[in-house]
Amino acid sequence: MGLDYPRHLKYIPVNTALSLSPRQPIRELPDELISQIAAGEVVERPASVVRELVDNALDAGATQVTVRLLAGGVRLIAVEDDGAGILREELPMAFKRHATSKISSLTDLESVGTMGFRGEALAAINSIADCAILSRASGQNNAYLLDGGSGELQPVARGTGTTVEVKELFFSTPARRKFLKTDATELAHCVEAVRRHALARPDVGFAIWHEGKLVEQWRRCEGRGPALAALEQRLADVLGAEFVARSVWVDFETSASPGRSDSTPSIRVWGRAGIPDAARARADQQFAYVNGRFVRDRVLSHAARSAYDDVLHGQRQPVFALYVEIDPTRVDVNVHPTKIEVRFRDSREVHQAVRHAVEDALAAPRVGSATSLGTTAGQSAAAANAGLAPEPSVPTVYIQNQPLAPVPYDQVAINFEVQAGHRVSDLGALWQPGGSAPAGQHNNQALAAPLATPPAAPLPGGDWPLGRALAQLQGIYILAENAQGLIIVDMHAAHERIVYERLKAQWHERGSADDATSGWVGSSATRPGLASQPLLIAATFAATPSEVATAEAHADTLQTLGLEITPFSAKTLAVRAVPTTLAQGDAVELARGVLAELAQHEASTVIERAQNELLSSMACHGAVRANRRLTLEEMNALLRQMEATERSDQCNHGRPTWRQFKLSELDALFLRGR
Repeated sequence: MGLDYPRHLKYIPVNTALSLSPRQPIRELPDELISQIAAGEVVERPASVVRELVDNALDAGATQVTVRLLAGGVRLIAVEDDGAGILREELPMAFKRHATSKISSLTDLESVGTMGFRGEALAAINSIADCAILSRASGQNNAYLLDGGSGELQPVARGTGTTVEVKELFFSTPARRKFLKTDATELAHCVEAVRRHALARPDVGFAIWHEGKLVEQWRRCEGRGPALAALEQRLADVLGAEFVARSVWVDFETSASPGRSDSTPSIRVWGRAGIPDAARARADQQFAYVNGRFVRDRVLSHAARSAYDDVLHGQRQPVFALYVEIDPTRVDVNVHPTKIEVRFRDSREVHQAVRHAVEDALAAPRVGSATSLGTTAGQSAAAANAGLAPEPSVPTVYIQNQPLAPVPYDQVAINFEVQAGHRVSDLGALWQPGGSAPAGQHNNQALAAPLATPPAAPLPGGDWPLGRALAQLQGIYILAENAQGLIIVDMHAAHERIVYERLKAQWHERGSADDATSGWVGSSATRPGLASQPLLIAATFAATPSEVATAEAHADTLQTLGLEITPFSAKTLAVRAVPTTLAQGDAVELARGVLAELAQHEASTVIERAQNELLSSMACHGAVRANRRLTLEEMNALLRQMEATERSDQCNHGRPTWRQFKLSELDALFLRGR
């Protein structure tokens, strides 16, 4: 008795491939069809054409690039430049497949430094559109126009440089044209393509025209100061002044590679990274460049994101514009026809360089960077554009229509510098003053003195950007006053960060001391680490071949993390021990997550992340709790420690620890001056 299939399935062939026409002979494809196939890879939409043509303009040494569009680039794309131009005898070669002036040998390909090099973009574009090239080489008396369809060459008038016109995109492949979006959407993609070039080349001016109207223009920044100042100006022009104001400068160099005789750094990472408060819901403000080329690379994006692990809340995405300079022979740009993907010879080294670069830039506390009362917005923007931070001011208060005067202080800061250290649970020791006054006796006479007669003695410790503590609000927040206005501090979050950074420092110091005492010469990945708890019944799970191989290759690393994962069968792994602090969690889920990270990232990175999570939990439990009453001396000591602690602007979970309210904002609340 046959099976009763549904009616709509009865007449479907078992293998549709068998129902095709009889076997076709193997034959060579015509050149036009080859170019159209290549165009399917290179040209996705008008923005792809804009990217390729701007690449060629920059390779020609242009200092001004103008893009003219009609109908979002579908009807017309014209890219004009003032570069070196193309010689008359070389023009007929421009539209031929795999014809280029960028490379001539395998050695050139392995060390390519130009934006373009494949020699197939113009031929592919010419196969699906009506193209023409108008060019005049430097030193020639005439310009020449080459028609892409007929190959006719005729003299015309033009200054030195090149203009490439692409009309009626996808006219020969109408099916592809149906997949295009609206003109406004295609225009936005074209603008984004030019914007990515503009961020990499501040020495070049860019202009975009659409339907005869100027859409965007970025003037060249060369000659306005040092190269870094030019880049910062271009970042402000393209991404906005707010991006520069809410980001920090990144500049990091790794040591020279082994075996290299010169002192040239192997990797340099520079640019600007947004502060955690500038994070966005989407990763649409992340720009990564390798040797001046915009790329989308998982190694770079993961490295930058991991640098924000301690300071970014939830799934927020950081903003950054990072530039990686590396020996061209150590990176392969011939990975994808669009040249937007790269492959590094040593991806882990690049990952570490980018991560450390951003981490170091974010580590410095940003207290005191707010604009002072006497600084105008224009002065602040000028300082930001010049790469300078506004000078922090001396703590001051208002005294009845009198100029701001320094406020006297006589309390001491929390003593975190004792050599013996304190336990996290010993809150009394963490808050113990370091001065000679007996414990429990707070010297607040200076704070109670009349403000109208400030003392002549200078402020101890220099400038105090977070000002002086005024009061405690609901046992949760500290209210402080500085030259800019009012500061509100979440005391638990702030103290949590202070304890966390101190625990991390003690952890690394202990690790170094243990290595020196025991004569340890192995890697940090195999140093005895987190305590583990054996499971009464091993948790088994079906594993992929990659997970089994990772568990076997990183057995020592897993032991350092407090995990014991052993093969149970050819396709099964058994979790026999887990970290003590995570004994109540899902052992299988934990094992899968750790194995996935070890498969993608360096073992030391995974270990460091696990250690930081443990220390973060300890700091959270050890920090001062809400509803604990603090004296003014303790509040001011906390403010001073915040000013000296790395990453003190966010707690361990990425939440902000303080907020500044300027006097102008307070005046606006009460309609003062209106």
